[in-house]
This record gives sequence, structure tokens and C-alpha cells, in this order.
Amino acid sequence: MLSMELWRRFPHRLLLIRSFVDARIKWVRDPYLDIAVEREKNLKEILSLKNQILSSPSKSLPLSSLSPLKSHFNLPTSTSKLFQNYPSIFSPFQPSPSLPLHVKLTPQAMTLHKEELAIHNSPLHRNDVVNRLAKLLMLTKAGRLPLHILDKFKFDLGLPTNYITFLLSDCPDYFQICEYKNPSDGKETLFLELISWRNELAISEMEKRASFSDSVKLKKGLPLRFSMKLPNGFDLEKKVKNWVDTWQDLPYISPYENSFHLGPNSDQAEKWTVAVLHEFLWLLVSKKTEGKNVFCLGEYLGFENRFKKAVMRFPGIFYVSNKIRTQTVVLKEAYRKDFLMEKHPLMGMRFRYIHLMNKSEKFRKRDGVPVFRRKRKVMSNADKGEVIKEDKNVEENKDLNLLSGSGSKDGF
Repeated sequence: MLSMELWRRFPHRLLLIRSFVDARIKWVRDPYLDIAVEREKNLKEILSLKNQILSSPSKSLPLSSLSPLKSHFNLPTSTSKLFQNYPSIFSPFQPSPSLPLHVKLTPQAMTLHKEELAIHNSPLHRNDVVNRLAKLLMLTKAGRLPLHILDKFKFDLGLPTNYITFLLSDCPDYFQICEYKNPSDGKETLFLELISWRNELAISEMEKRASFSDSVKLKKGLPLRFSMKLPNGFDLEKKVKNWVDTWQDLPYISPYENSFHLGPNSDQAEKWTVAVLHEFLWLLVSKKTEGKNVFCLGEYLGFENRFKKAVMRFPGIFYVSNKIRTQTVVLKEAYRKDFLMEKHPLMGMRFRYIHLMNKSEKFRKRDGVPVFRRKRKVMSNADKGEVIKEDKNVEENKDLNLLSGSGSKDGF
């Protein structure tokens, strides 16, 4: 291993050397990972609306009050249209003739929510959330993150909606909320801060795997190699392949070490950057997240555009999917074809929500009856907060009864 020999003889030189070859690395579509991403289309938005509805004491909300949330939840369409598309999740109903149209969850969706809540409240999961968040904060130089950045990853980290309240009440020795003023603009920002460093958590997934290997004794500076899974039809140029092999043999620096002293354009700094990004994606329950949020985090951590370069240069480690109206960065080794290798309990729960969402088309045409035949006009009017008059629109109210589950054997 030439690189290890160089490291032993001239360690200071490798901090500055940049040998990346000037070759174009093309993007190749991975249909399996695209399926994994597309499978969750609208899931995050549906669950956000579900939680918003359940935040009401009556477990229902007027449709007109949900309409302004389109931009807040980044909905692909209006709330009324989304409810139309997923009748297996949402059930529009009219509490009384004098009140506007409301929305509640179907019994099936409410059952899934209760099971999801049981996972969030379990001691095992709560401990997992604490460790996951602590490790994320330990990846930062200061041990803290602004809440507005942390909220971008709330869904991907598997955090409960009330995670701040939970952390402060259950873990006052681990976390605290602090406020810092930005010296450039004077604005004050709230942060989640780790009170003290936790040595027992400062071991990466890569190091954990190496420690389980009989052939490797875990110590600093080992040339740990990242798993590389290139898609079919993808061939690296010989000079690129040779560079990657040499790069893989460089010493692995833990992502929990602060190695910003390395020359930012050196191969060693790039391997550390990949280690940080690899560990971050591994902390997520689905091992993937939106690219714009990844790059935003990289900027905040001080990597500037190095996260973006790492994703582009190492298609065997990371994959960028262009499905569902955004770019999603996926940790490739976490998947076998389109399935997660290790399923977090919350991911199992989310797949059940997806299964229920996919039942919507069958539900709309159950028993050959077009249940939503006249619903579009009703929902459009209700979206504006208008009251549906019982004496004028008898047929519309029949449809609403079907939607609210009053005439269904399945309880929808």
C-alpha cells in the first residue's frame, strides 16, 4: 500500500497533496434506488397533515384552515386535492349543516397513528433518538445546531413532533436550548446544544464494523475502505479507478474528529469529508435525505461545497435520485436493490402508511361506485370555507356521508 507507506514517512505531505485526476465521472441512473425514493412520494406531506389534524382537540379541522398550509408543508397540490387523492387516509365530513366541511382521519389511519405513537413512546426508541441526535451534534465543531437546520432533518432522523419538549424533560443532562446572536446581522438564533461530549458515542459506523472484524484491530489511522457499489453499465476510466484505489488506502479519519486543519483540496481531506457525510446519512432512519438539505448542512459545518463534490465524485458510495420533484442523496450500501438492509421500526411503520395510501384508488372505485363523482366542486367550495347547504345539494351530501364512513362496511 503505497499511500500508507507515504503516510508513515511523510504524514505532513498527505495533508496537502491533491491527486484527483481530471476525468469526467458521469451520472448513471439506478432504477432500484429511484424506486426506493419514489415509493415515498407524498408520504412526508401526508404525515405532516395527519399530525396537524391530530393537534386539534377534536382530531379534526375545517378544510379552509388547512388550505394556507400548502407552502408550509411543501405540498405538491392544494390540500383539498390531496384529500381527494387519499381517501383511505383522510375523511371529509360536515359536523352540521351550519358548519363548513371538516377533515379527520379514517379509522385505519388512526390505528396506524396509534401504533406509530407507541413506537415513539417506547423507551428503546427514545434512547435511540437521544443517541442519534447526540451523534449528529458531535459531528459539528461546536456541538450544536440551529433549530431551523435540525428541523430540516426531523422526518429523516425519526424525531417525534414534540422532540424539543421530550429532550428537555427526559434528558436535561444531555441537551439544552441556547440562543446566539449572529455578529454579522445581529439576529438571534435558537440552537440545540449538547451539554457534554459522550466518548462512548464517538465511534462511526465504519469503525464499528472494523471493530467486529477478526482481521482488524481498531486503531487510529487504519486504511478503512468505503463500500463501493457501482450500477450496471457503469465503468470507471482506468486512471479514475487507479486513483480511487489509492484514495481508499488513505488513513480513515473519524468523522468525530475535527480535521479542518487538513488542506481543503487534499485527498486526505476529501476522505474525511466522505467519512462525515457517510456517517451523517447512516444516522438517518431511511439512509437518505433531500440533497438541498445535505448541502445546507455542509455549508453550516464549514465544508462549503465539499459535500456536493463528494457526492459527484463517488457514485459508488452516494447516489442522487431526481424523483419526486427534488434531488435525494442516498447512501448506496444501505440498500439491496430498492430495499433497506436494516429496517428501523419507524421505517416499517412508514411502509404501512404507504400501503394504506396505495389503497386509495381501490377505495375510490369500491363496489364499482365512483364515490368521488361530485366531490371536486364540493371540496373546492369548502376549501374557501363555504358552507354546503343541505337542502340544495342532496347528492353532494350523500357523497359526503360516504366519505365520512357512515355507509361503509370497512369503516372509511
